[in-house]
Amino acid sequence: MDATIFLTTLSQMGYLFIFLLLGYVLTRLHLLPTSAATVLSKLENYIFIPALVMGTFISNFTPARLGAAAPLLLGSLILALVTIALSAVLVRFCSKDAYIRKIFLYGLSFSNFGFMGNAVVSSLFPEIFVEYILFTLVLWVLIYLWGVPSLLLDDGERKTVKERLRSFVNPMFICMLIGMLIGFVGIPLPAFLTSAVNTAGACMSPVAMLLTGMTVAELPFKRILTDRGIYAVSTLRLVVYPLLFIGAVWLIPMNETFRVCALCSVAMPLGLNTIVIPKAYGKNTDTASGMALVSHIASCITIPLIFLLYSLVSG
Repeated sequence: MDATIFLTTLSQMGYLFIFLLLGYVLTRLHLLPTSAATVLSKLENYIFIPALVMGTFISNFTPARLGAAAPLLLGSLILALVTIALSAVLVRFCSKDAYIRKIFLYGLSFSNFGFMGNAVVSSLFPEIFVEYILFTLVLWVLIYLWGVPSLLLDDGERKTVKERLRSFVNPMFICMLIGMLIGFVGIPLPAFLTSAVNTAGACMSPVAMLLTGMTVAELPFKRILTDRGIYAVSTLRLVVYPLLFIGAVWLIPMNETFRVCALCSVAMPLGLNTIVIPKAYGKNTDTASGMALVSHIASCITIPLIFLLYSLVSG
């Protein structure tokens, strides 16, 4: 199975890095206008990410699935809250800058459980793919209830309750609510509308990697490769957190489906929202781009090794 995991991870990384390379080359050759990154990031925030979120909830936020997956959802919530609490402590040792700490905290709290996680599960554990999608619903909710408004969009200034509530009025959160409503009530959608939502959502990851390549092209590689914080957070995300979970599996009885779903989420590289969302609001994404670059390359090695260790521990 370890060879299959390696090839699956490598295939996904090859797909992503084609777009990263395109963004890098086009920027270095000055073939794109200076506003290209801003335009793409706004498309991500106003169309692609909202469509991905809406489509996920329309398909999976149904009474039947939620009722059958209640224990899985509860386990996902507990794991997410433990991860967030642990990350909030660890980021204090990774950077002194308040904004960078928030970027690190988001990256440690939410991995690339969507694009990368879906690929690993669909290839290796297709029999639990639906359960994995349900497991990640909790993560999507936490991202748009807390992660985006409190970490990625917060400017550090003290705000009134009204101002904080206003931060929730963003396309991603609104589309999550719409998707919940449509999925739970079972409102039928025309085929053309469903296709439009799914197609737009599929653009999220490749466009995010284009943005990563465009951002990296404007940075000196020495700056990325010597940032200790990036390596610290990547190591925590790719090595320490999965090992802690495998240790918990060895000590605490858990349902097999939950164990696999949780590990597929925990072992993935740092997410891409730390680039595409702040970029649209004019925030600095240098560190986030370095995180994406380093963690996604390293995951080609760490993911197969983590799953090999899990198979040995779980028998």
